Amino acid sequence: MKKLLMLAAIVVMCSFQTKKPVKIVFFGDSITEYGVRPDGYITLFQQKLKDNNKAGDYEAAGAGIGGNKIYDLYLRYEEDVLTKNPDVVVIWVGVNDVWHKRMFGTGTDWDKFGKFYTALIKKFQAKGIKVTICTPASVGEKTDYSNELDGDLNKYSQIIRDIAAQNNCGLIDFRKIFHEYGLKNNPENKDRGILTGDGVHLNAEGNKQVADIMYQTLIK
Repeated sequence: MKKLLMLAAIVVMCSFQTKKPVKIVFFGDSITEYGVRPDGYITLFQQKLKDNNKAGDYEAAGAGIGGNKIYDLYLRYEEDVLTKNPDVVVIWVGVNDVWHKRMFGTGTDWDKFGKFYTALIKKFQAKGIKVTICTPASVGEKTDYSNELDGDLNKYSQIIRDIAAQNNCGLIDFRKIFHEYGLKNNPENKDRGILTGDGVHLNAEGNKQVADIMYQTLIK
């Protein structure tokens, strides 16, 4: 009888145990660093979790540092991401790998970019972490592909699409999404002010759009 009572007590206790929330870490450069600001996309993402009664099921954190390139992420993934014990990592990087190469000569050659990216993904997957990767959105918002770095951004974005397919990763194609949004909402072909403030970093509308896309992609 005592054994039955103890077994019943254990069953009741187990039934009241709270489910561990899924932890999502957004990993990237200054776009992600700014994402934790009051109007940033990570903050908006967290608010959407609350608004949809999902805050108990998911947690979100940022791990962005301005100026980072893919090899910077590789060098700090243990300290800045693994210590947060994520279930899901969203990698959004690539702008500086292209942009800084042209500006300062400190970017990342396309072949090294792909190798570092693949190695980083495998490090996460070896820990059982699900990975979603994102293409770089823009360095300039003109829609006719006349921005100076459009060709390189398109090439690096295709590398990311290929890596996602080869490594069974989720993919958010911000390069395509931002271009399609611009075709509908940038009739004057402006180089900024649509989803970004300076052609790269998100403005209020950009943060809103990114938060919505992240939520639709990641939350089940």
